[in-house]
Amino acid sequence: MRGVIVGETAEREELLAAAVVKAVKGTGAHAGSVFLRSRDRRSIVLAATCGVPPSQLGGWRLIPVSSPIPVAAAYSSGRTVHLADADETMRRFPQLSVALPYAFGSCSVPVGAGGETFGALATVWAAAPGSEGLSRAQRRQLRTIANRLGASLAALRARTGDPVECDPQTVPVETPAPSATAVRVGLFDWDLATGTFTVDDEFCAIFGLDPRAFDGRADALAARLHPGDLAAFRAAARAAAAEGRIVARRLRVRDGGGGGGGGGEGVYRTVELWGRVPEADDARARAHLVGAVVDPRAGSGAVAAVERLRDGLLSLAPDGRVGYANHSALQLLGVRGDELLGQCLWDVLPWLSDPDIEYRHRSAMVSQAPVSFLAFRPPDQWLAFALHPEADGVTGRVVPVGHPPSAAPAPDASAATTPATPPAAAPATASAAPPAAAPARLGVMYQVLQLGSALTVAATVREVCEVVADQLLPAFGGQQLAIYMVREGTMHLLFHTGHHEDFLDWLEGVPLHAHLPGTEALTTGTPLFIESQQDLARGYPGTPAGEASSWAYLPLIASGRPVGTCVLGFDEVHPFTAKDRDVLTALAGLIAQALERARLYDSEYALARGLQQAFLPHRLPVVPGVRTAARYLPGTSGMDIGGDWYDVIPTGIGVSLVIGDVEGHSIAAAATMVQLRSAVRAFAAVGHTPGDVMAGANRTLIDLDPGLLASCCYIRLEPRSHRAYAVSAGHPPPLLRRPGGTTDVLDLDVGPLLGVDRASVYPGTRTGLPPGSVLALYTDGLVEERGTDIDIGIDRLRASLAHARAGSLDELADRLLQDARRSTHRADDIALLLTEYGR
Repeated sequence: MRGVIVGETAEREELLAAAVVKAVKGTGAHAGSVFLRSRDRRSIVLAATCGVPPSQLGGWRLIPVSSPIPVAAAYSSGRTVHLADADETMRRFPQLSVALPYAFGSCSVPVGAGGETFGALATVWAAAPGSEGLSRAQRRQLRTIANRLGASLAALRARTGDPVECDPQTVPVETPAPSATAVRVGLFDWDLATGTFTVDDEFCAIFGLDPRAFDGRADALAARLHPGDLAAFRAAARAAAAEGRIVARRLRVRDGGGGGGGGGEGVYRTVELWGRVPEADDARARAHLVGAVVDPRAGSGAVAAVERLRDGLLSLAPDGRVGYANHSALQLLGVRGDELLGQCLWDVLPWLSDPDIEYRHRSAMVSQAPVSFLAFRPPDQWLAFALHPEADGVTGRVVPVGHPPSAAPAPDASAATTPATPPAAAPATASAAPPAAAPARLGVMYQVLQLGSALTVAATVREVCEVVADQLLPAFGGQQLAIYMVREGTMHLLFHTGHHEDFLDWLEGVPLHAHLPGTEALTTGTPLFIESQQDLARGYPGTPAGEASSWAYLPLIASGRPVGTCVLGFDEVHPFTAKDRDVLTALAGLIAQALERARLYDSEYALARGLQQAFLPHRLPVVPGVRTAARYLPGTSGMDIGGDWYDVIPTGIGVSLVIGDVEGHSIAAAATMVQLRSAVRAFAAVGHTPGDVMAGANRTLIDLDPGLLASCCYIRLEPRSHRAYAVSAGHPPPLLRRPGGTTDVLDLDVGPLLGVDRASVYPGTRTGLPPGSVLALYTDGLVEERGTDIDIGIDRLRASLAHARAGSLDELADRLLQDARRSTHRADDIALLLTEYGR
């Protein structure tokens, strides 16, 4: 089973990678990305990139669908979002411009099929002010690529059951931008018994042979070698036959197709031959040597040239990791190659661990414009850096500056997004003798913006706390987070995450006037940063330190009222920089406002849910000859409060079944539902016909004037005549399963929704009701699915009712709801009322 799952995942990854590469090439962009919807449909998740890696995208790996971000807007609206340049991006999506203030354009399009949206595809390109962006033809091409990807994903789902979702923890597929090849590799299969070669076209190209004319003879290859290497070539053949392998045999191959003479004259280049005999039981397989010939001439030539320069040269990958540094660069930076290669400059060199340095690299990659800056290497050396970007990475140049610049101005964002300027015009440090910098927190500002975006869609207190933990801990490197709220003048734990279960247990139940860091930060309104256990002991003797070594106590104050305290804990000693303190202080207010809003939401939710539950029947009445079962499932998103209701009303001549749905999800919807239910019961109790009952409910809703509409289905069972009399006000039709199992959708005369017109008339429909029949009434939450016609959902429910096997009516109700119960994202409430008649 796992093999099948892995195969499906690999196929989807190949589809995503191919689409994003086509999008980048087709639009002339230097970067692209594909986002897919999350399982709960609340977010889109980065699934694949080409060019700029995820680390350069501002931390947006998980984007709420309601975020003011172009790719989210394309997903939500189903429309193309084209931003020609940075000015248009600032006007339409200022949040994105604040996070990525670089000169670029972008185009985002939805990915989907059959009216269903799976995600979004976006490309990014360098754009000067006033740029027109993509042409209409390029936008159409991008939309076509996205549509084909959507169709392929839909086909994959139909074939394998792949839900076309992306787990937030999934590592996105990364495809590097195309770049020139520095090393050529040709493959061969050498039959040691016959001496013949089977080779690929690249092998022939390296040896200067026509692949169509090469006859596989070793002599043809030997003729292309330098005469002085013929003995080495024959020795390689003998060693291969005896030992089963070739170890890095260097040979000189004639360059070009000309002569060269037997004396070794002509132009040659050096290649390396590698190979080994396959490990196999078959003697014929062991008589073959398979391997490769490597021609590194472009790479080695470039390295030789670069190593001769006095300037320092660096090759940086798109994510900033150093892939190559010449000897001069290592000397100027004062670092060994094994310390630097594979790492980012700002991670290895303390004097470059200013977030501004990382910012400038990101600016070069995203805007594809050169940038330059100065940096001070202690104790007395100034260095000028210039970064020259291409889609596949950045070339960095480092040169010494003879004397420190005088009155160097502080860096600004504009310097990082303009073409390279003279070194003294774009310094990255402000003083001639800067203090030792603290380690940079990568992407802190981007995490802050992500936190603000995520908090806008976090509705409940629990969701707010989880968002704070998910965003704050990674941004600042913490391991523990606790949020305490004030209740009746004391501190009470609201939320905790981290591996120390007893983190801050001593704060539980402590009064606000206590001399403790968690209470004093709140009562004074001033954040408290404690960098070591020694600092804690000096400031607050006797306070338990536990297993943490540093703490940040953030007071949560909303509208001038103390709400609680958010505490970050660090396992290791953590120095808080001035920037850390400023950012955390600002975030405290943001968190407090979000928590206060969420507390009001939770209170409203509890009130509405209590109101709704109080007026739904807790026990259905017992009626001779009639059995009933009902279920109610609240939605799992949004306000989570709906106006669905059901009822069973005994009357003098039988029993009436009612199901209804007030539009919206709010207290108003729940309150309107209560009043409508009462009105229907009142009209039914005095013996009105079903049509009159519905007309009375309609007038009641209009008199209440809540600004809401409602649908309703009312059926009066008449056991003596084995008939039912039904009316519908715009409600989904009932289902009837007859004793033999045949199940039909009842064709009722449908009147208008309740609340539209005071004079509305509701015609009735009579239908036969054989003993043993099961009647199903339901609300649209059970059959409606985004992007799908409701008739399809109704027919699916009809088939389920027809074929469900259940020993009781309650079991049947549970079976009909089993798919809905498993759903993690149910936008609407569901009410279901089943009635079995006369058995």
